[in-house]
Parts: sequence; C-alpha cells; structure tokens
Amino acid sequence: MDEFDFIRQILTPLAGPEGLRLGDDAALFTPAAEHDLVITKDAMVEGVHFPTGHYGGDVAEKLLRVNLSDLAAKGAQPLGYLLSLAIAPPVSELHLRGFAGGLRDVQQTYDFTLWGGDTVSTSGPFVVSATFIGQVPSGEMVKRSGAQIGDDVWVSGSIGDAYLGLQNVLGHKLSPKPASTQIWHWEEAYLRPEPRLLMRKLLRHYASAALDISDGFLADAAHLARASGVGVRLSIEDVPLSKATLIWLEGQADILQGYERLLSGGDDYELLFTAHPNHANALTEQAKSLGQNIHKVGEIIKTDQPSVTSYFHGDAVTFKKTGYKHQI
Repeated sequence: MDEFDFIRQILTPLAGPEGLRLGDDAALFTPAAEHDLVITKDAMVEGVHFPTGHYGGDVAEKLLRVNLSDLAAKGAQPLGYLLSLAIAPPVSELHLRGFAGGLRDVQQTYDFTLWGGDTVSTSGPFVVSATFIGQVPSGEMVKRSGAQIGDDVWVSGSIGDAYLGLQNVLGHKLSPKPASTQIWHWEEAYLRPEPRLLMRKLLRHYASAALDISDGFLADAAHLARASGVGVRLSIEDVPLSKATLIWLEGQADILQGYERLLSGGDDYELLFTAHPNHANALTEQAKSLGQNIHKVGEIIKTDQPSVTSYFHGDAVTFKKTGYKHQI
C-alpha cells in the first residue's frame, strides 16, 4: 500500500468538510463569529512516548486524547486536526487500519474531524503528531499566566495512575504485586487518558490560570508558577489518588519516595488550575454536576522567585525528581 492508497482508503472516511476529502493541499475553515482559535500540537515517538512495536489503535487514541487535553485546559472546544505520520517498515497495513480505528473512536466520542496532514516513510522509529484546532469565545482562553496571590490550586481526577500503567506496559515489576483490577485501571489511565473537555466552560468562568499535567504534577506546577510569576504551595496529602494507586502507595516502605514517583511520573493529563477562594463552593458543585472530581491541593503565595514548595502534613518536603524533560 502506498501513501495515496492509505490516504484514500483509510483516512478519507475520517475527514470532515474542512478537509476537502483530503484531496487538496490544505484545509478550508471559516471561524465562527466572535470566537478565537486555539491551536495546539503534540508529537509521539516510538520508544519514547509509547513502547516499541505498538502501532495500533492505542497509540492513535492517546495521540488525539493528549491534544484534546491541551484544548480542555484552555477552555476550548475541539473542531478538527491535522495528522502527520512517519511510517517505519515494521508498520503494516493491518497496523494502519487499527490506528485509523483508534482515530475514528476518539473522533466520534468527542465530535471533531480530520482536516488533513501528511504521511512519509522513514527508516527510524514510528513518529505520529497532530495539530489541533479549537475555539473559545473571544478573549476567554485560559492561560498559564493568570494565577493571583491568594488563589486556590485545584487538580482534576487522580494523579499517578498513568505512571503505574506505564510500568506495567513496560513489563516492570511493581511491589506489592498488584491485582488484575489495579493493572487494568492503571493501563487504561496510561493508554486512554480522559481529556476534561466537560470542564471547559467551568474553567473559562472561574479559573485564573490552567494547564494540563503531562510532564508530571510537580513539574507542571512549576510551569504554572513560572508563567504567572508566583509561588505554588502544595499539600501533598491532598493530592487525589485512585483507590488502586493508594493501595500501591500504602505498600511502599518509604511513603514520600512513593509520592515522588507518582507526582513526577507524567502522562496524567489531568487539569491543574487556580481560582479565587470565593469560587470554591461553586467550583466543587458545578464540577460534581458534570461528573468531574476536583480537589484543592494548595494555594498561590507571594515569593521572590517563582517556585513550588511542598508540604506533607505540615512539614516541608523536597523531591529530587519533579518530572520528565526531553534532552535536546
């Protein structure tokens, strides 16, 4: 199968009208009146972002979901995306059909379409990337840079599940030995993170700053601190953990070392955001009405330099590792 057969037979059914049936050199889109476009891009590399030899629907789902998470953090509605694939020789037609199936499932779940992209062949690893286009009412995008002294710090969902899911996918042994239900929960969190798009209006209404957690809870808290020029004070015991992950943590000889692994692991794709304390009750009630769990985990403080300070039951703690950084 050559690239044109791949596009015509497998990708064209995923295209929306903006993609012109993937038969032109560009997409055509007319923005809605009184709206801003929000554009984001993520790439995933075999052996770095997903295990070597994984070429099917799981990779496609994660690629789209992590981009949707970026849009959710900005309060944006997804519209469409451009897809780029660098296809390596081990990737077969069967793999590509499975990959397209993963794209289709996420598109149908979150109501957006493929607008175009590019495919190339490579002798290197399989590389996939997506550029997403979303929209927000004019002037309402939630940036990283708006946190104010005295704001509460909130996080959605639970932290650390994806880290433990990755350990299982890579074949690393976990102690204590997890039950099959724990393994399933963790691997779902790693392979199919849930973009918090249901919270986009809530963020636009209440949040002063927001980002999604990809590099690690601690690392991304530091990103928010730097962008806003503030200090972030975290209460580690308030960070939400799933039942499966709490069981694992309670089995660790060193609880703080266990927390360090969970809070620096990355791939959570939950939302970290700040809001004025006066909004706390409205936030929790409205999030609950949307079926979303949020937890207050800290506060924004005044500091000489942007920083993150962590406390565990009132005692200051220092973590050597805070998150993942690509070496360039």
